[in-house]
Amino acid sequence: MESFIKNITEKEQVPDLFPKDGALHDSNDVDADLRKIIEEIQAKILVIGVGGAGNNAVTRLNQTGLVGAITLAANTDAQQLLYSKSHKKMLLGRELCRGLGAGNDPQIGAEAAEESSETLKGILSQVDMCFIVCGLGGGTGTGAAPVISRIAKNLGVLTVSICTLPFEVEGRIKAQNAKEGLRRLYESSDTTIVVPNEKLIEIVPDLSLKEAFLVADEILIRAVTGLTELINRPGDVNVDFADVRRVLGEGGAAIIGLGESSSTDNRAQEAVEDALSNPLLEVDIRTAKSVLLNITGGKDLNLKQTEEVIRAVTDQLSNDIIVKFGVLIDPDLSGTIRATIIVSGVRSPYILSNIQDINSLGLDYDLEEDLDLGLETFE
Repeated sequence: MESFIKNITEKEQVPDLFPKDGALHDSNDVDADLRKIIEEIQAKILVIGVGGAGNNAVTRLNQTGLVGAITLAANTDAQQLLYSKSHKKMLLGRELCRGLGAGNDPQIGAEAAEESSETLKGILSQVDMCFIVCGLGGGTGTGAAPVISRIAKNLGVLTVSICTLPFEVEGRIKAQNAKEGLRRLYESSDTTIVVPNEKLIEIVPDLSLKEAFLVADEILIRAVTGLTELINRPGDVNVDFADVRRVLGEGGAAIIGLGESSSTDNRAQEAVEDALSNPLLEVDIRTAKSVLLNITGGKDLNLKQTEEVIRAVTDQLSNDIIVKFGVLIDPDLSGTIRATIIVSGVRSPYILSNIQDINSLGLDYDLEEDLDLGLETFE
């Protein structure tokens, strides 16, 4: 940044636009500085998969070829962690759990994260945005994820938590664990996205259990990839990280929808309907505070279609809502429109209903207490 400022402010560096010798000037030096600045200011995004469900999600994210983010698998179970695929791995609570897991006890999961808090601080201090992906109901995801999200948020990291709630058949204890975990996660995150697994039974009752978990994972993956591409892929009209921080930093629940249409009749409307018709992410979008919208199309995408996409979204929202939109031209999408829609500050019945009875478990760990355990700082 200093060299760039020097180049454009120092008097002796001002180029002669009309040299007497007829030599041509180019902007290569300034361009090199600009590229360096862009590289330095590009949002650094981390996706942390916490616990078994979170590890499975980041493994699938890696298999899809996620671009623009680093993945980290974190677990108290060494065996689960070994078979996870991610850029980085972290064993939580090495002394407390000895790699054996949290035994479905959220208290142990929370204490394991506290034991590893200095390492977590060192990792999270390097990023601008963090996705925390987990399944609620067990020990590690339920207990550790809220601690990790609080550390991230306290460091000024934009923190988006994406979690699944257990199936009803998994039992009352898991349901209670999930309820308490969701409350803590909601309070310690900038934005929370909830995927209730039980809704899968209503939507696709014939799915096998394995297929159902894959569908839930896919929802998590679509949310992460959609938002990551929105931030780090430059467009003709940009949605930058400042826009994302403004929308998601307000707190509350959010929905992230991805839609696509190649219809010859009304592809703009259909792309939006596809993005907003995810019954697993059940929210009332009329209560939204702000919206981020990214429109991607081929070279045939015109101004009218762009306006139709924006109008199709805003028609469902209040008049005073904040709408930020970006446009990206992808030559491979001729005849197709994709819409990535992020609606934040919405009311979620699953969050509202599941953060009741907050003392049902009687857990005694306090997310507001200082996590400085006097451990050595890891570089």
